[in-house]
Amino acid sequence: MITFEDVQIKFGSFHAVKDLNLHIKEGEFFTFLGPSGCGKTTILRSLVGFIAPADGRILLNGKDITHVQIEKRGIGMVFQSYALFPTMNVYDNIAFGLRVKKAAKADIDREVRDIAQKVDLREEQLFKKVSELSGGQQQRVAIARALVLKPSILALDEPLSNLDAKLRVQLRNELKNLQKKFGITTIYVTHDQEEALTLSDRIAVFNHGVVEQVGTPQEVYNQSATEFVCNFIGDINRIEPQTLKNSPLKDAVDTGKAAYIRNEKVSLLPLPGKEAVQWKGKIADQEFYGLYSKYVLEMEGGGQLKTIEKETGLSGHKAGDAVEVFIHPGDILQY
Repeated sequence: MITFEDVQIKFGSFHAVKDLNLHIKEGEFFTFLGPSGCGKTTILRSLVGFIAPADGRILLNGKDITHVQIEKRGIGMVFQSYALFPTMNVYDNIAFGLRVKKAAKADIDREVRDIAQKVDLREEQLFKKVSELSGGQQQRVAIARALVLKPSILALDEPLSNLDAKLRVQLRNELKNLQKKFGITTIYVTHDQEEALTLSDRIAVFNHGVVEQVGTPQEVYNQSATEFVCNFIGDINRIEPQTLKNSPLKDAVDTGKAAYIRNEKVSLLPLPGKEAVQWKGKIADQEFYGLYSKYVLEMEGGGQLKTIEKETGLSGHKAGDAVEVFIHPGDILQY
């Protein structure tokens, strides 16, 4: 549906995006993920039409839209700040785009009420000022304002970043449900790895204007393609080459370079059905989280590993305890 072909974006001498080639399928929830300043918002803005690439093409269903006017692209945009009109009520905010298009008054009323119902905005909320609404309700107004124009694509630029942690979790679930309900192709920009993993059908991980990896959340997390992706996505252990040479892993990995393994794949229990390597260690520290505990392990031969263990009430591990650590060599990443 959306194709970026050799897209380059420059601001003066600064090369913000370099040779971007990317294809997004119809109906996908596709996330641009990366740290601040990596180019992900710049790419989104080039898709919507706020920024013109210095080179390359952007195609929508095979049609070149690189230099097409913003209003003719059929893309709805939800900004980080929502960009709602504070002096207008909810109804007028949602109706704004339809009025610009000079739609009939009866059609506007029908469309506004219909989309409001679909995003769970009640009748009485339509005539409140947006400043009277909660952050979550304002987000729904911003999405309704974008969707009422029936865009083929919905673009969202960090729409949850200004909310508290509990509301972010609640609203990302609502966002995913809305996307499924409408079946609309959604491009989502975030620096939050957890958001990307829970919301996305596929993720593009960006670093300094370059795509490091494109894949499903499972692929990006478990089969990280580069050292940057490996370190950026989730918590991970780094095992130095010298530690590897002094460990039971020395025959299973390349000891000439560092190894990485996700915290939860370091186990204090045998791994059923897996040819695991056993490594002796000692618990140096423990953090209890209720459902699980995090342990820092001092490993025989040097180095530390972190692990996460589900709390069953049976383990009873505490600082100073000697433990057996089980690692499957297939879970180790090296670059």
